[in-house]
Amino acid sequence: MRRLVSFNMMTLDGFFEGPNHDINWHNVDDEFNEYAIAQLYTVDTLVFGRVTCELMASYWPTPEAVQNDPVVANLRNTTPKIVFSRSLSSVDWANTRLLRGDAVQELATLKQQAGKDLFIFGSANLSASLLAHGMIDEFRVMVNPVLLGRGTPLFQDVPGPLHLELVNARTFRNGNVLLTYAFGAG
Repeated sequence: MRRLVSFNMMTLDGFFEGPNHDINWHNVDDEFNEYAIAQLYTVDTLVFGRVTCELMASYWPTPEAVQNDPVVANLRNTTPKIVFSRSLSSVDWANTRLLRGDAVQELATLKQQAGKDLFIFGSANLSASLLAHGMIDEFRVMVNPVLLGRGTPLFQDVPGPLHLELVNARTFRNGNVLLTYAFGAG
């Protein structure tokens, strides 16, 4: 059975993006890039909501992305992707499939199939919906040493207390801390 893993960067004050979808605060360096590449090799499907897909599709296929980060750009562009949206009529990003159906039902079916992990990046609204239905198996949160003061909270509309078990913690040289959680027995 495949797992659905959520990976997000987050500020110390709990935001995954600043106002107007700003992510210029992401604390990215060579060590982070090595981690990102290794993580992408464990995936065979990337999962997005509409907004995150549109933002990623506006960058990763560009010559700038390919020049600045060729390995990640190649992996992001060639890995199969699904985007859940009822408002999009099409998606132009290579290897991306538009799904208009129920995300919980679609992902439950995908999780039963053989393959590597499914990864959801960003996509706070989709993640909140999936979280409410117990669909996310693991959370990987990269806490960046920055306070924004305002932005979009990573965890919204949490359906009550959810007990998580810390699976791993890793400190990066640049001050980022990667926290990996799975659902615990509590």
